[in-house]
Amino acid sequence: MTLTIAKWTLEEYHRLRDAEILSDRRVELLKGDIVEMAIEGEFHAYSSDEAGEYLMGLLGDRAKVRQAHPITLPNDSEPEPDLAIVQRLGREYRSHHPYPENIFWIIEYADSSLDKDLQVKSNVYAEVSIPEYWVVNLRDMQLVVFRDPQNGEYRSKTIFTSGIIQPLAFPNLDISVDAILNR
Repeated sequence: MTLTIAKWTLEEYHRLRDAEILSDRRVELLKGDIVEMAIEGEFHAYSSDEAGEYLMGLLGDRAKVRQAHPITLPNDSEPEPDLAIVQRLGREYRSHHPYPENIFWIIEYADSSLDKDLQVKSNVYAEVSIPEYWVVNLRDMQLVVFRDPQNGEYRSKTIFTSGIIQPLAFPNLDISVDAILNR
């Protein structure tokens, strides 16, 4: 027996959201699938919040750091990354979430969702050419940096445990890996 999975479009997902059908569920849309989001533990919440504040201080007016808000992608995805570093478009975000062309890079903090973030979400982001995607592996205290999206996957994957990293969008900006890992 073959199962047929019903895929959802962004428009259908928004109608579900607007009708408050999913209001009591923590879900996100990934490539047409409505996926449960992992419950955010204390360490995860603390780490992503502190990193968000750190990046806000470093970036100033150059970019906006959105914390745990949706982004809209053309591959029928509307994930809610822990941190999305995006263009400052002001009131334009009243009518739409950031699109790929508005996104400098994305950061996910992962413990129980590690496999999903390293595999599924990296492909979702690479498919729409988001130039840079960071996963903070809370299990091993590592920063996994994906770059160079091509043909639906990132060609570069580098693991940091300390040091300084410069995001592609801001090559003169030194970011402490320890601050992102919250050591």
